[in-house]
Amino acid sequence: MNPNPMMPMSGPQMMQVMQSSPSGPPVPVPVQHQQQQQQQQQQAEKLDNISKVKNLLTPLRESMFLTIRSSAFALQQNNLADNLKRDTGAHHVPRFDKHLEDFYAYCDQIEIHLKTAMQCLQQQNSSNHYLPGPVTPMRMESFMPENAGPIPYPTYLNTVRVHVQSAKDIHDTLISAAQNISQAD
Repeated sequence: MNPNPMMPMSGPQMMQVMQSSPSGPPVPVPVQHQQQQQQQQQQAEKLDNISKVKNLLTPLRESMFLTIRSSAFALQQNNLADNLKRDTGAHHVPRFDKHLEDFYAYCDQIEIHLKTAMQCLQQQNSSNHYLPGPVTPMRMESFMPENAGPIPYPTYLNTVRVHVQSAKDIHDTLISAAQNISQAD
């Protein structure tokens, strides 16, 4: 949106996109800035859980600082109000509850990412323990010798099917044994 329609827009003016803000007139936002935000969002989606935790540590520190600062200010204002027995302008107190909620939200996000990382690690350890070798989706042979390297994907699927069937058989045997014991009593 060129303020002077008689003058052509320059390069930097052409690189801006007008966005309307909820509080009033449109605000110019550079196109490059929007593209950088999109790239950062895509990179954040690609990060593993530990990297996400590392990225959350800085906002967590800032949130903790704001929480402690607002609580100290609230305590100071309450102390002044109690000692002087009058209102000391407590309506200007920063929102302690808001800062505390933000702090807990960051803590919850970190906890979720750490739990997910632990579960992924446990699943990988179980896979390494119970699966004879790494799985490759490229090779399609139906039979592989024991020490031939990665397992082809169809063999992996058959291995999983056998494990699932064995688990069902064990479950059914335990159920029938429990029913036989309960009927005998």
